Amino acid sequence: QVQLVESGGGLVQAGGSLRLSCAASGSIFSVSAMGWYRQAPGKQRELVATIGSGGGTNYADSVKGRFTISRDNAKNTVYLQMNSLKPEDTAVYYCNVKGRNVVGLWLDSWGQGTQVTVSS
Repeated sequence: QVQLVESGGGLVQAGGSLRLSCAASGSIFSVSAMGWYRQAPGKQRELVATIGSGGGTNYADSVKGRFTISRDNAKNTVYLQMNSLKPEDTAVYYCNVKGRNVVGLWLDSWGQGTQVTVSS
């Protein structure tokens, strides 16, 4: 079993900042890609940012230049620094971890989600 614990969501005014964290634990042998996705009410879940094991990153066009994803491999933790937040960033943010467990099976695990609300 793999557990993902997210933290850092909340309510912030437009233009403000938040930092999300997601720590993975359990039967993990290796972690490859880590990422953040979000889902606003009435919309499909969408990619926000991903980071590979080598540090390569990918961002949605809507967050480029405002959000920064990073990871601490020693702690199996991924972060999302969100600056210059806009009301349209309001959503539930989910972390995702891909890798292999201790018996070699593929992992594709999701966090429970953390609410980010940006007021205008």
